[in-house]
Amino acid sequence: MEKISYSQLDVWNTCPHKYKLRYIDNVDKFSVTEFTAFGRAIHSAAEMIAKSDKSFDGVPHFNDEFFKEIKEVKESYAKEDKEIRKDLVLAMLEQGSILCKLIRPTLDSHFPNYEIFSVEERLKVPIDGEDDVDFKGFVDLVIKDRNGRIIMIDWKSCSWGWDSKKRTDKMKAYQLVLYKHFFSKKHDIPPENIDVYFGLLKRTAKKDNTELFKITSGSKRVKNALKLLSSAIYNIDSGFLIKNRTSCSRCDFYKTEYCK
Repeated sequence: MEKISYSQLDVWNTCPHKYKLRYIDNVDKFSVTEFTAFGRAIHSAAEMIAKSDKSFDGVPHFNDEFFKEIKEVKESYAKEDKEIRKDLVLAMLEQGSILCKLIRPTLDSHFPNYEIFSVEERLKVPIDGEDDVDFKGFVDLVIKDRNGRIIMIDWKSCSWGWDSKKRTDKMKAYQLVLYKHFFSKKHDIPPENIDVYFGLLKRTAKKDNTELFKITSGSKRVKNALKLLSSAIYNIDSGFLIKNRTSCSRCDFYKTEYCK
């Protein structure tokens, strides 16, 4: 293999056979929904809000992007004879409007006088110890705080928030741990000068609709994440892609022609 992303690593860790179906056999079972439409639109709005001046109103941008995504959902649903949930779409428009107005104040309150380092930064960095294999990814937002520390943020849209299980999920943490490691290599910035956060954008929360959730990313966690990454590369290149039957019930391929 020539490159691997966190998404690929996560799929492999869930089920190597699912990785084979999706990334080697190119079987696409991903379905767009109202929720994926919202997630893409609010990510796009967050990106524009972060890199624009304070006079920028993110709401119209969110609305435009959301309706583009919803059009795709309608077309997909029509093939399955499904109807889009109009009440959900209307609720999401209101929820998106609320979130757009909170993103910049949340950043300002946590990191006064911050500077933009990059938005949607592309990572394509060689992996140490792996022959010609790059780690690839996109970092939603990188800023520099008033003390000169680098802050990396990955936006995650959700309903009411994350429970303790998600907040302590090592695989979720590994996304930012790996982003930090390879960002540090790309820019030759010491890792101890970088902090990483998930930016939770909560549609249905009654308060604190935006939250910056810091992830611990010390050397031990980096070592464990890189060890898992190397294991994935070795097994994928070796063709060891057997089923993990403990994850079947949550899989798009479960009981289909691709995985009986």
